[in-house]
Amino acid sequence: MGELTMRAATQDDLPAVIALLYDDESGRTREDPSLPLDPRYLSAFDAIRRDSNQNLIVAELDGEVVGTLQLSFLPGLSFRGAWRGQIEAVRIASHLRNRRLGEQMILWAVEQCNARDCRMVQLTSTATRTPAHRFYARLGFVQSHVGMKLHLKTGD
Repeated sequence: MGELTMRAATQDDLPAVIALLYDDESGRTREDPSLPLDPRYLSAFDAIRRDSNQNLIVAELDGEVVGTLQLSFLPGLSFRGAWRGQIEAVRIASHLRNRRLGEQMILWAVEQCNARDCRMVQLTSTATRTPAHRFYARLGFVQSHVGMKLHLKTGD
C-alpha cells in the first residue's frame, strides 16, 4: 500500500466524494451517487471552493480517492476571539477501514488547524456511531458538549 496524500478536492473528484458519503449507514438514506450528480452537489462544491475558510479535502492512495473530509475555519468571540477548526463528513472507503488511514486524515486536519492558529479543533459524529467515538477519543478528542440539530426540510 502506498502513501496517503491529502489535497483539495476538484470538481472532477465529486463523484468519488459523493460515493464515499453514500458508503455509510446514514449516508445511504440521504445521498445520491448516481450520475449525473444532482446539481445541488455542484452548487455546494462551488460555495465551498469560493470560501477561503471552507475546505473539501480528498485523501488519495495510489492515485485513487479513498477518503474525504470537510475542514472549516470558524471565527469566534469566545476564548478572546479564537478561531476553531471544524472537521466534518470524514469518510474512508469501506474496504480500507481499520488501516489507520482515518487517523492520518484527522492528524493532517489538526496540523492544518495549528497552522491557521486555531485555539481548538471540534467535530461532530452521529450519536449511534460508537466505534467512531472511540476512534476520535483515541486521537485525543473529548466528548465535551451535547450537539443538537433541527432539520428544516425533508430530503428528496
